[in-house]
Amino acid sequence: MRRRCTWNIFQSIEYAGEQDQIKLYNFFGFLMDHFTPASSERNLISHIFRKNEICRDTEWERHFCYKSIEVSASCTGPHLTFPMTFSGVSKLVEAFKHKQQLHARYVLQLLGETWRLLRILPNISHVSACRAKPITICGDLHGHLEDLLLIFYKNGLPSSEKPYVFNGDFVDRGKNSLEILLILFGFLLVYPNDVHLNRGNHEDHIVNLRYGFTKEVLGKYRVHGKTILKLLQKIFSWLPLATVIDDKVLIVHGGISDATDLGVIARVDRHKYVSALRPPEAHTLNSGSREAGAPAEGRRRLCSLTYQGSPKAPVHTLPRRSLHNEPASGQPNWSVEEELKRRRRLAGFDQTYGQMKRSDSDFESGDTKGKDVDEWKQIVDVLWSDPMPQNGCIPNEVRGGGCYWGPDVTEEVLGRHDLQLLIRSHECKQDGYEFCHNRRVLTIFSASNYYEVGSNRGAYIRMGPDLVPHFIQYQASKTCRELTLRQSVGWTERSALRALREQLFAHKSDLIGAFREFDPNNKGLISLTHWAGATERVLNLGLPWRVLRSQLVSSTPHGMVDYQQWIRELSITEPKLEISDNSILETMYKNHSNLETIFRIIDTDNSGLISFEEFRQTWKLLSSHLKTEISDRAIADLARSIDFNKDGSIDINEFMEAFRLVDVSAHSGGPGRGDADLLHGGQQGQFGPDSFP
Repeated sequence: MRRRCTWNIFQSIEYAGEQDQIKLYNFFGFLMDHFTPASSERNLISHIFRKNEICRDTEWERHFCYKSIEVSASCTGPHLTFPMTFSGVSKLVEAFKHKQQLHARYVLQLLGETWRLLRILPNISHVSACRAKPITICGDLHGHLEDLLLIFYKNGLPSSEKPYVFNGDFVDRGKNSLEILLILFGFLLVYPNDVHLNRGNHEDHIVNLRYGFTKEVLGKYRVHGKTILKLLQKIFSWLPLATVIDDKVLIVHGGISDATDLGVIARVDRHKYVSALRPPEAHTLNSGSREAGAPAEGRRRLCSLTYQGSPKAPVHTLPRRSLHNEPASGQPNWSVEEELKRRRRLAGFDQTYGQMKRSDSDFESGDTKGKDVDEWKQIVDVLWSDPMPQNGCIPNEVRGGGCYWGPDVTEEVLGRHDLQLLIRSHECKQDGYEFCHNRRVLTIFSASNYYEVGSNRGAYIRMGPDLVPHFIQYQASKTCRELTLRQSVGWTERSALRALREQLFAHKSDLIGAFREFDPNNKGLISLTHWAGATERVLNLGLPWRVLRSQLVSSTPHGMVDYQQWIRELSITEPKLEISDNSILETMYKNHSNLETIFRIIDTDNSGLISFEEFRQTWKLLSSHLKTEISDRAIADLARSIDFNKDGSIDINEFMEAFRLVDVSAHSGGPGRGDADLLHGGQQGQFGPDSFP
């Protein structure tokens, strides 16, 4: 029970973050679609929507030229020669194992060679398993270099005799994403027929802004980091989308939908979809002029990542209607969220995934644009979707992208393509792997200790000609391997509850407001039922709050919660700054990741510094997204309080770290310090049986 509750906490917070990311990006898309080209809000973020036009393919050598970059004699990192060899990549692996850094010249040269190779690869790689060459399949690595090194130690390095499939999400979250990419790209160059890389939903420059990869590259390569990121943006768009083994086993990163068609996926111009978070630019942005300030009449988002429709409408489609018959929406009193919902409704999306109602006139330029949007949705589905136990296919509103598909969809899609098994990744599993849908869908996840030390094992698959998967599990942390089960669960549980208390503290004003609705006499007490209901309504994490009560609330005399005292007991330390408007601090806590994402977008030169004016524009953009008012005075106070050296600019990393909430109870020990599992009193470290709903 404790493991399951801990897991639910981690996963709920993770998926809420992904949903926030997509909502923010939809908001940016709304600004692009509906604000005038001269508007300040639009100008702030327009560069992230540009196509990957840094250079035409024929001009690539000039723009990304590495030849002018000299490698000094004092360089202590590995030296590469091209074309790459097995020996060269093996030395690269050893160098990264000993925390050496590859010189920027070699990074750009290796990435350039990778880009050339990827351009000639098909969208779907076809491979064959034989008895002498079983195939190894790895799931998400997320920057966990120690997991990749452990896989190589246990299973051997990739070679012509040891083929590998790496199923996406190589980057973000972990601290060694770039090293993982360089190793995998190196082996791909040496063994292009035996190393296969599928694209994941994190191989996306927009997602990287939020989850750490952008920051990692710029931190390691301050001079050439921007060029490296631009080249990787191009490379990500060229990664294949799927792998098929012996025409019977399909491997994709996320999953499928009821509309998945491998024939369509095989024909897609995949490099057009630089970010899967948005349809191709030409299909959502019009170049037609209009008067400044006028509503963007006729322009609309054809679909939203947060509410996907299937490319093929079923026979029982409801009556169609065209957007051209609807009045344009330019009312200033409409919120962005309402406008997005309205646009989705007008575009013909109803409550089932497969029922997108669209007439031919719904697409502004005929079949070509409709075809491109359908292709885009096929890509979104294979990168973002998750399986569910119930039949059907519905929007994945938990993550905000792709769909949830059921066992009936698995049977239909696999049957239609004469396949017997679907292998996917995308979801962390406690044992590193998990079957579902009558063992016809298999999830593989290779980043151990993903949420916290001891939270999960990693695993990889070995598959021979019988196409039966064999699993190898591991735990990359020596510390965790030395813990007892009780110690491991206790440490992971403490980490999950720490993250949850930080979420609760960040929403304390909203929580107190929700609690007061059940406290008309202002006694400061509410029932446990009301506490659980109000907490879920505010945080919307889908957690069993009554089960968690014994770990979050120190005492509940007579079944009542003293909510004011409870907030004070969360043991969270705030930054000690003199701010005239405390509400801006809570906004900061609740939207920490969104704010950092906007900072990274506005920092167009990737210097890590922004001016006071850019700082003000960032907050104004965030307040527009949140539909709240934040005064210029409060923003100015915040800027002055963090400008420690008084040079008129703000270091993004220092700012974000200064406003990170700290759980003081977390510093009382670490893994292995004993069997004590409680953070605040309770039931001997267990989620109390009396707290079940």
